[in-house]
Amino acid sequence: MPDESAVVTGASSGIGEAIAGLLAGRGYGLLLVARRASVLEKQSVELRSRYGIKCDFLAADLTVATDVTLVAREIVDRSVTTVVNNAGHGSYGAFRDLDLADEIDQVRLNIEALVALSHAALQVFVPRRSGCLLNVASTASFQPGPRNATYSATKAFVRSFTEAIHEEVLASGVHVTALCPGFTPTEFQRRAGMVSSGIPERLWTDPLTVATAGLVALDRNQAVCVPGAANKVGATLARMAPLSVSRKMAGRVLDQMRGT
Repeated sequence: MPDESAVVTGASSGIGEAIAGLLAGRGYGLLLVARRASVLEKQSVELRSRYGIKCDFLAADLTVATDVTLVAREIVDRSVTTVVNNAGHGSYGAFRDLDLADEIDQVRLNIEALVALSHAALQVFVPRRSGCLLNVASTASFQPGPRNATYSATKAFVRSFTEAIHEEVLASGVHVTALCPGFTPTEFQRRAGMVSSGIPERLWTDPLTVATAGLVALDRNQAVCVPGAANKVGATLARMAPLSVSRKMAGRVLDQMRGT
C-alpha cells in the first residue's frame, strides 16, 4: 500500500462513495468495504483508472462477526493510515411493529462493527503516533428519535463513543472525528422506508459536501463535525431544548420523512 492508505466501509454508495473518491483524489491507496461485490468491483476499476491508485475491495456483511474480524485484520495487516466507519442502517416505524432481527442488525452494524474497527484502527495508529479515524454518526444523535428509535440511539452511541476516544488519544497525534450529517440524499432513506418530499430542499446536504466537510474536520482533528448551517442550528437547539420538546420535534420531522 502507498504511504497514505484507507479502509472505507459502506463505500459503495452515498457518503462512503464520496469519501472514497475524495481520498482517491488525494492519492490514497484504498480498501473499499460493502456488501455488494459487483458494485465495489466497478467502483474500484473506475478509481484506479481515474486516479492511478491502488484500490482493492472486500465484500463483507458487517452484521456478521466473522466478516467484521476479517476487515479488522485488514486494517492491522495493511497498517493503514485512515479508517472511515461509514456503514450504517436505519428503519422507520413504531419500534414494537418493526422486525426485531432487523433492529438487532442495526445495533450490530452501527455499534458493534464500528467499535471493533475503531479498536483495530487505534492498535495501528497510537503506537505509530499518527492516523485518522472518521466515524459517521448523524444529527439524529442529538435527540431521541420516535419511530426511528434504534437508529437514533445507535448514532448517539457513535457520537459519544467517538468524542470519548478523541479525547483519549488527543496527545498521541491520532485524529478522531465524529461526522454528523443531517438529511443527505442516499440509498439510506429508501432502505429505511422514508421519502424526501416532506423535508424542505434547503435542509438537504449532498453526499460530496458532507464527505468534504468530514475530511476537512478530520484533517483539523475536530471532535465533531456537523455539515451545513441549518444542521448546526438544529443540533444546537436539540441540545438546548428540554428533552420532552426535543423528542417530540424529532418525531414530527421523521413523520414528514415518511410523508405522514
